[in-house]
Amino acid sequence: MSSIASQSIKGVIWSAVERFSLQGVQFFIGIVLARLLSPSDFGMIGMLTIFLSISQIFVDCGFSNALIREKEVTDQDYGTAFLLNFLISVACFGILFAIAPFVADFYQLPELELVMQVVSLTLIINALFTVHKAKLSRAVDFKTQSKASFGAALLSGIFGVVLAYCGFGVWSLVWQSIANSVLNLLIFSVLLRWFPKPCFNKASFHSLFSFGSKLLVSSLIHSVYSNLYNLVIGKKFTASDLGYYTRADHLSSFPSLNVASILSRVTFPILSKLQDDNEKLLDVYKKYLQLSCFSIFPLMIGLCVLAKPTIILLLGEKWSGAIILMQLLCFSTIFDPVCNINLNLLYVKGRSDLVLKLEIIKKTIAVIILFASIPYGVTGMCFGKAFYGVIATFLNMIYTRRFIDLSIWGQLKLLTPSFMLSLLMGGFIWLVVGHCSGDLMQLIVGVAVGIGFYFASAYLFKMSSLQMLISLAKRRGK
Repeated sequence: MSSIASQSIKGVIWSAVERFSLQGVQFFIGIVLARLLSPSDFGMIGMLTIFLSISQIFVDCGFSNALIREKEVTDQDYGTAFLLNFLISVACFGILFAIAPFVADFYQLPELELVMQVVSLTLIINALFTVHKAKLSRAVDFKTQSKASFGAALLSGIFGVVLAYCGFGVWSLVWQSIANSVLNLLIFSVLLRWFPKPCFNKASFHSLFSFGSKLLVSSLIHSVYSNLYNLVIGKKFTASDLGYYTRADHLSSFPSLNVASILSRVTFPILSKLQDDNEKLLDVYKKYLQLSCFSIFPLMIGLCVLAKPTIILLLGEKWSGAIILMQLLCFSTIFDPVCNINLNLLYVKGRSDLVLKLEIIKKTIAVIILFASIPYGVTGMCFGKAFYGVIATFLNMIYTRRFIDLSIWGQLKLLTPSFMLSLLMGGFIWLVVGHCSGDLMQLIVGVAVGIGFYFASAYLFKMSSLQMLISLAKRRGK
């Protein structure tokens, strides 16, 4: 277990560096752009998200996860995945280029046609380094990924800000996206000093596709649902409303998305190595689950309580319409790390068929909730999304218990202490900041009080999650 612990610590640290440095730069750049651009500019890009996201899933075809899960991977496996990724990306680009006029007509925004055609180029560029990232993830090498992603995000972000300052409007977001893809390709190629040789091997294709195809369908279902909000809000409401929603969604998902991504990327290759040892698999799974809850719950609840000063200070008064949306969306993503770890367990066991079945069930419920909430406006839709998040978590737990000796109640016992303590922390922050004047003072005091209250209480109650963190920190120090 010591080697697993060492790999976990190293993987989490560098994955965290990669995610938070990348997201930190993007977050800061996003704030600057939000002050330079209008909500409708972001709304226009939000209208295209569903098309780009779905296309990107087709480009990957689930091959990345299939490569990571395989015990042994050959050059032919890499070459086959690379060739198919590239060919599919070209096909997707052609389709998006052709349907762009119809998308512009659908939203009644003529300028959207050229925007969609140009930004779709990122699909082809991204396909050229997808296999590079899979190879690094197999080796739990997030240090190299950190360097590439950070460098690309920083340089492309500066480029986007300059364009926005010069008055390019929505095009500053388009060219920033393309620049980011090009820089990622160049930096990954230089740092890794490796490029897959395009080839097609029938055996490799069948091996990758048998596992990846089910993930492809389940990812498509999830992506369509996630972006359905952008589609519906963009059509039923205004571009500004969609702008408020996309900014609220971005801010609220920042902590959970990053923690979930870090843990998912580290846990998947590590748990895959333990796929035949159920006892060790259960032990590592429980630790990952506890640590993820201990980390993300206070972040999300604290962000919910401090939504107003956060938005006003970061984005300005013109974005105040996003405050209530952000508060509701915090609860829609708070359980994402729990869901991801549960899904990783199904991936590890090779049950991508169950992942697909689970996704169909969850998203059927989700779509019903979505359309039932439309009459209540964007706020009602965000409330419905939060309600669905709770349902999805329980459904994931039901499927996971088939492969580990841990009931739903056992899983709840692992996450309840962190959740209850986070709620108490949120209530304490709310009481304290109510006596503070000014958004800046509320944010500073709220963050300080929240951190102090949470860790002091965790130490006082001798929570096992805190003890694990201290133990891991000591081990890393040695």
